[in-house]
Amino acid sequence: MKRIIIDTNFYTAFKRNDADAVVLLQQAEYIGISSVILGELFAGFRCGSKERQNRTELDQFLNSARVNVITLDEETAEFYAQVFSELRQKGRPIPSNDLWLAASALQHGLALATYDEHFRSISGLLLAVR
Repeated sequence: MKRIIIDTNFYTAFKRNDADAVVLLQQAEYIGISSVILGELFAGFRCGSKERQNRTELDQFLNSARVNVITLDEETAEFYAQVFSELRQKGRPIPSNDLWLAASALQHGLALATYDEHFRSISGLLLAVR
């Protein structure tokens, strides 16, 4: 996968030196990170004991020329509604933040790097992790 967007659990795996996560990030030409995922990371940092260290490491990650912060807009909201409706019809709801992440991935044509299985229920969503 050359163009990806990452989930919180994928960033965490990368920071723990998970070999698959490290290799995928090394090979990616474009790495997107949603502002929603940044919110999840910031919240986790704030609740932990290493907030300053974690913020510094995230800042270094974000400063890479290959990493791009993806914000939400009206088009993202349309994709959100599409995914929400599809999963509701299937009886397979997922957390709201994950809906935003899937919507961003679909909007920008990015493969999603995540370890959450529930994303497999979304039609047309490319997954970067087996």
